[in-house]
Amino acid sequence: MTSTPAAPLVPKGRRRSRRRADMPLLGGIRPPIALLCVLILALAGLTAKVLGPNAEPVVPKAVLSSQQYFAQDGAIALRASIDERVTDLERTATALNSDGPADPERVLSDLSKAYQKWTGTTVLDLESGKVLAARGERIPLAWLDKDVLTGDRALTPRMVRLETGDVRLMTMAVLDGNQGAQQLLIASNSLSVPPINLGPFRSMAVVARGGEILATAGFEQSEALNSDAERKELTFLQKQMTRLSDQAAEETEQNPISAREPGSRGYPGVSGTLLGGDYNGRVATAGYASLAASDPDDGESVAAGLGLTVVAMLPVVQQQTLAEDNRQLFGLLAAGALVLLGLLAVGVLWMTVQRPLLGLFLESRRLARGDLIRPVTVPRWGEAARIGSALEHIRGQLSGASSADGADARPAGRFRGGARGPLALTAVLLLLWCVPVGFLLNRTDGTVSIPAVMVNDQRDRTDLVADRARRALNEAQADLVSTSRLLDTDDPAATETLLTNALREHTRYQALYVVGKDGEVVARAGGDPHPWSTEKDPSLVRVSGKGENKPVVQAGAPVPEHEGMTLVGEVRVEFLNSLLKRPGLGEVRIVNTEARTLAASDGFLAFEGLPNDVLPDLVRAANVQVGAGPVENGLLVRDGGAVTVAAAAPFTGGGVASDLGWTVVSWQNAAQFEITAYEREDRSVLASLLGLALIVVCLGWIHLVVVRPLRALAAGAEKLADGDLKTVHYPRYQDEVGAVVRSLELIRQQLQTRRQTQARRPAEPRPDTGGR
Repeated sequence: MTSTPAAPLVPKGRRRSRRRADMPLLGGIRPPIALLCVLILALAGLTAKVLGPNAEPVVPKAVLSSQQYFAQDGAIALRASIDERVTDLERTATALNSDGPADPERVLSDLSKAYQKWTGTTVLDLESGKVLAARGERIPLAWLDKDVLTGDRALTPRMVRLETGDVRLMTMAVLDGNQGAQQLLIASNSLSVPPINLGPFRSMAVVARGGEILATAGFEQSEALNSDAERKELTFLQKQMTRLSDQAAEETEQNPISAREPGSRGYPGVSGTLLGGDYNGRVATAGYASLAASDPDDGESVAAGLGLTVVAMLPVVQQQTLAEDNRQLFGLLAAGALVLLGLLAVGVLWMTVQRPLLGLFLESRRLARGDLIRPVTVPRWGEAARIGSALEHIRGQLSGASSADGADARPAGRFRGGARGPLALTAVLLLLWCVPVGFLLNRTDGTVSIPAVMVNDQRDRTDLVADRARRALNEAQADLVSTSRLLDTDDPAATETLLTNALREHTRYQALYVVGKDGEVVARAGGDPHPWSTEKDPSLVRVSGKGENKPVVQAGAPVPEHEGMTLVGEVRVEFLNSLLKRPGLGEVRIVNTEARTLAASDGFLAFEGLPNDVLPDLVRAANVQVGAGPVENGLLVRDGGAVTVAAAAPFTGGGVASDLGWTVVSWQNAAQFEITAYEREDRSVLASLLGLALIVVCLGWIHLVVVRPLRALAAGAEKLADGDLKTVHYPRYQDEVGAVVRSLELIRQQLQTRRQTQARRPAEPRPDTGGR
């Protein structure tokens, strides 16, 4: 009869603390499996929501964002127009003052010749207030007072209302008169909507603080309408513009950072979208944008300090919202499939990893406490089978079984497949849901319906960019005309100084130089000049540089009273590129008559062709003479599964740049639009990615915390069973595996003590030996 040695007596508190240490509650495989269950349920709920029925918006988000971009473009055009006028007046006044006192009539005459942008100009004597010269529209002077001419805001442009009710922007500059007297140059500008192509049915308004509408464009005159219904709709739209303008003025009073809306990133001011009422199946949609400096850190923009807002409104056909019971069932089925596969995956982990591991924990603790009667229950396969087999072999050693009984040989033939197999099976089960959801569900093709408004807006915004680039080149040439009147070619040093100062003020140029009749450079500032000849090419704006790294855009202005002499300015390509960068417009390029690239919103090679075969045809179609001239054109291109919206707009509208034959062409992938079909596809991909993240996090956690330590534990248990009593076993984690490791260390100590005892026993004398 064998008796089990009694457990050593220890204090009650110590036994309770050891028992608590041997019972892992928060570590091991339980937390990741619990997290896996929670995440699967959360993802199933999210799937049922995002893949199920969604309330269709009255107006697609893409259409609203397009109106916001249109308002931003209008605000940029208005700001640039106002700032350019103020800068031109100040620059002209500075140039006139450098040459000494000038006759007021000559000042206004030269001003009107160089720039045709003011509705009225006046020169008056500051001391007496007497009008010395006037041109164009009569400018009232009652608003002039001490606050306007002195203080921190002296000579700051002001908005003044005329007797007719129209509002004008008054810009001022001080001129030097005879005998030290000072004169005030005043120029009035109309705060009208920028002369841009609004397209059909769109209207635009310039709004002051408080919501007062200063100017509108795009509303048809009631006399031109054919029916009372059209007049009623016009009245409705006008009321909507008034109401939406009040809301926009209130919104733009906010801080640009806190008021930022999705889609307005990159615009320094406040911008957003508004939704008005509906009439006859069409909803009034509006975008608004405040006039802001091109750079948030730039406080020199006069227009940005006027508190103006541009509102663009477009009536859009209301979308029909249909019941989607089938989509609700579809979302529930997808969520149910995820829950079912998740339960199978959790069941696999519980049956193949957690349950055998808990069994090993109980068996190892039993052996460590001296209970050697019952054989160890050995799991069927994997690291758990290796550990169980080793524990059974160790139990035989502890119970004193002889080698003949087979205690020294561990049973062979066990399946040694690792715990990585269940993890791989679990990953496969979850991938059976992730892959179809991400790659098969809600996939779009070339048949996606794109609202016609998006094609029209692409065309109209492209035309706006073309108008902006054309005006920039016209302004560049006009600045050269103004500067050429100040040149004194007889004094080369003074001419170079003037060119250097002009180059510093005009960042659009990379070089300024004066070319003589024979093509020789008389004076220069900036980079190396390129050839210029009026005999070979009489145009005032031209492009060259084929074979170089970038095109060379030159603008010229004849020097007065010097026949054959020209002031030439090379426009930086980077300046043109900056004019083309607009959000929501895709890739934008300026091309010549041969559809070769001269400037682009993204990187490009000089004079490279367009990437799509359809785009050159679109450029040629846009330059076809229709009526008074070429017109812009838009196109929806369906090529296989891709849908592209493209547009082309030629340089039209007057000025020297109109004769270049250049065209602005833009295109973008329709998948970037916030349209329901593409949003559903994005939601499916998002759900699939979340599922993949779930697999990586939970199964990766199990592999790092359980599988790797379990493999190390299996190797250590086998070594111990083979007689390695020197290796100390210490747990890395306080979990199930760590508890088995602690029990294994206690068993090692018992085996070591047993071996030492057996080694000392032959040397001790036996009690029954001795002489009789």
